[in-house]
Amino acid sequence: MAAQTPSEYIQHHLQNLVLGVHPEHGLGFAHSAAEARAMGFWAIHVDTMLWSVGLGALFLWLFRKVAVTATSEVPGGFQNFVETIIEFIDDNVRGTFTGKNDLVAPIALTLFVWIFLMNTMDLVPVDWIPWLASLVGVPYMKVVATTDPNATFGMSLSVFALTIYYSIKVKGAGGFFGELAFQPFPKFLFPVNLFLEGISLISKPVSLSLRLFGNLYAGEMIFILIALLYSGGFWWGLAGGALQWGWAVFHLLIVTLQAFIFMILTIVYLDMAHSHH
Repeated sequence: MAAQTPSEYIQHHLQNLVLGVHPEHGLGFAHSAAEARAMGFWAIHVDTMLWSVGLGALFLWLFRKVAVTATSEVPGGFQNFVETIIEFIDDNVRGTFTGKNDLVAPIALTLFVWIFLMNTMDLVPVDWIPWLASLVGVPYMKVVATTDPNATFGMSLSVFALTIYYSIKVKGAGGFFGELAFQPFPKFLFPVNLFLEGISLISKPVSLSLRLFGNLYAGEMIFILIALLYSGGFWWGLAGGALQWGWAVFHLLIVTLQAFIFMILTIVYLDMAHSHH
């Protein structure tokens, strides 16, 4: 990495580990951004899958461990921590969701903790894990799955699918269509209503995914730019260390806030799906 120009350094850290079928080389990993683009839509971002699934499994393992070992006597510190998170999620669901659905709270808990864990990987120094990966011949390794729009769109489209499903289940196909076609203007203007409400409906998963992606991508970019200061000598490195620490403290707020926003908007969208206007 020492021989890279600043531009090459930034491009390297923003490139995913892509597995796909290249038109000329067949199945394999991409060794450049151009090869990744040539692999097309069906290429897989292996690092995004690895870290997102791995952190999801970590979340399930930790919470299951607490559930199995939970005690009604004096609880341990981690049990207190988990109970605090569950109580926090439960309070938000009770205050926001007006319908009755036993799946909303588990969905909200899963999204909040899972996204928080993925976001928190942004606090790991940007060179550490890519350097370790390079030692075993892995050319690229992005560890923050939420800086990949494939991951954020995947979650937001899942929420969108649930919203459509419960809208039809609770209101019926006719009731759901009526909300889209006969509001806010009179019924004879249903094409205008359908157009406006359709745009509003489609914008929900788009804004949900891009908000999370944009904030985490920008945060990762700032960490990368700060890391470049270490190549400028002692004083620039000292300044980089101070900036990195300051941005990490501030970014911890962003990491938590973005997980909370994604969770609370999911609850709001599911509440809208269960409500009759």
